[in-house]
Amino acid sequence: MMSTVVGGAMLPHAPQFFTMPDTEDKKNVEHVRAVAADIGAKLKALKPDLWIIFSNDHAEQFFHNVCPAFTVHVGGEATGEFAGRKFHWKIPSQIGFEIVRQLYQQGFDPAFTSTAKIDYAIGIPLTHIGLTDPVLPIYVNAYLPPQPTMERCYAFGQAVARTVTQLGLKTVILSSGGMSHFPGTDRYSNPELAWDKRVLEKLAAGNLKSLIGYDEAELDDKGNIELRCWACAAGALGERKPDIVSFDPSWHHNYASMAWIGSGVEDHAAHYPSIKPELVELTAALHSLAHDAEMRAQFVADAPAFADRFGLPADQREALIKLDLPSIVKMGAHPLVPFLAQLQLQRLRPQR
Repeated sequence: MMSTVVGGAMLPHAPQFFTMPDTEDKKNVEHVRAVAADIGAKLKALKPDLWIIFSNDHAEQFFHNVCPAFTVHVGGEATGEFAGRKFHWKIPSQIGFEIVRQLYQQGFDPAFTSTAKIDYAIGIPLTHIGLTDPVLPIYVNAYLPPQPTMERCYAFGQAVARTVTQLGLKTVILSSGGMSHFPGTDRYSNPELAWDKRVLEKLAAGNLKSLIGYDEAELDDKGNIELRCWACAAGALGERKPDIVSFDPSWHHNYASMAWIGSGVEDHAAHYPSIKPELVELTAALHSLAHDAEMRAQFVADAPAFADRFGLPADQREALIKLDLPSIVKMGAHPLVPFLAQLQLQRLRPQR
């Protein structure tokens, strides 16, 4: 079934975007805001039925009391406040409950909440993209060990995508966080920009699954524990190239923004494709030449008569008689079969 996840974005949420201390590069912040606003306009133009945001919690509510790996908000609304700004979004409660039910059936056990607040990790990116529609927050434990692995986050995102697809909901997936930063530590002024660039290069190429290759120790060492939220979004989005990539580092954070507008799923022209129905008889003929000595002898003796046994269309018949490998492959045949047939026949007819 074709996924109903039609687009998404990975966006930064540094608190400085709202506190704006004198140490902040105002032009850089304005550029990040402009990128997010552009992303928001493009995603809203898709007219999704559902917005989902994966976000961490900054030790505000899921910390010393209880700390689930994943928590789905099922309340009718969520509010919060940060730096003098008040947040308020409606939440599609019934959809949230149904997603929880479906995830249970898929082997995931997310917690759910009706009262969790919205902090700046959610409030900043939603404000920047200008979202006023209802949104479903899903909180990911990024800060308190033991955190979910990147593999588990990616698989969780895949399960969410399967669920919204089964529900027939045209969905946009957002994630908040990253890239490298070390709040509260002596490394705060040294984000790992070189590491971040290598990660972004893979994501920009459409290799979203590459995120599962980073373990807990590396994420912690590189200041990228929040990439767990990105991994959830990556699982939901699947392997597709982003339409927007912006790398805007500051002295304390690497502000990185990415967006996927529309499905963006490209058909991959595989070197070794499935057998096309219209090429079944041609494939059978080639397979016999590759693996049956008697059939090869008949072909060498009378190639047109051999080809006539298979009732092929004119172009396929001609390509088979000539054993025209480029033409056969161009038709969409699995190239290994004519390749092996050609190797075997060359032993019998070296000059052919």
